[in-house]
Amino acid sequence: TKEYIKLCHDIGASGIKVKPNDLPAAVPKEKTIEQIGVSLNEVGKFAGEYGQLVRVEVHGNQTQELPNMKAIFDHVIEPAVKICWNCNDQDLLPPGLEGNFNMVKQWLGDTVHVRELNVGDYPYQEMFRLFKRINYKGWFLLEARTEPVDRIAAMKEQLKVFKQMNR
Repeated sequence: TKEYIKLCHDIGASGIKVKPNDLPAAVPKEKTIEQIGVSLNEVGKFAGEYGQLVRVEVHGNQTQELPNMKAIFDHVIEPAVKICWNCNDQDLLPPGLEGNFNMVKQWLGDTVHVRELNVGDYPYQEMFRLFKRINYKGWFLLEARTEPVDRIAAMKEQLKVFKQMNR
């Protein structure tokens, strides 16, 4: 990870993305959560020395649940470590989208992953409202899951939907 941080610095990138990806059943949850947080501090301190960010994607078995991500970040003290929101169905679990968003908003970084904005049930309009409320200035990164025949037309359609949702 540290070598990737150096490479990002050397090529003019702004940081790396990492995924905790799992809370193994064989290890107490609290121990793994603390271990992830401590590791993020080590990598975050190194990244900060290179002017880089560590973007922690809300991803993986149990680690895509916002209460668990909050528990991880309760151990994080390095300012170069940020959350990459990932638009998971788990965002809607109690306490709901707004409650989960508010739970981690202090650690949100400059990247958000979205899927096709007009496919599925994810409440993108509400999510955009929440990001507007915190004056978000980062990137929304489209991770397309469909395979349209005309990809250029599909990208233009997503831009149109994005602009409509962000009026």
